[in-house]
Amino acid sequence: MRIGNLDGADPGAAPASGGGLQAKIDGHDLRIGIVQARFNAPVTDTLARACLAELSALGVTDKHIRHVTVPGALEIPLALFALAEAEDFDALIALGCIVRGETYHFELVANESGAGVTRVSLDHEIPIANAILTVENEAQAWARAEEKGRDAARVAVEMANLMEDIS
Repeated sequence: MRIGNLDGADPGAAPASGGGLQAKIDGHDLRIGIVQARFNAPVTDTLARACLAELSALGVTDKHIRHVTVPGALEIPLALFALAEAEDFDALIALGCIVRGETYHFELVANESGAGVTRVSLDHEIPIANAILTVENEAQAWARAEEKGRDAARVAVEMANLMEDIS
């Protein structure tokens, strides 16, 4: 059962494919924090460029974006936590790239970074767009980097608007 118009769309908007109304994707006046891993920097730089360009296209101004870098994916949750504690962001974005190697380290980094991102989001009640790529090889990373960067921006803006509408 749907109660009211929680998604910020016009009451007469066409239903989205999931049965609700179209999402509100308007970044004007939103404050967004981005944490980018430097490990696999060519890929994460591409993620960041695409993400920043999409945030701009959605109306988020440069002065409302805080972009920090950390050594690798395992450090992303701590930096997200620090941003969530220190500043008043509407949403956060995690950018990283983990490429499978020959050891169990891939699973450890992928699982723990993902769990850490989710924990920060739930503990601080803040949306976090998780664009930490977990791929088998570098070719898969390159095939996903630009689109996932754009997706992260859209997810952050949509969820920030949804959380504002719900609260």
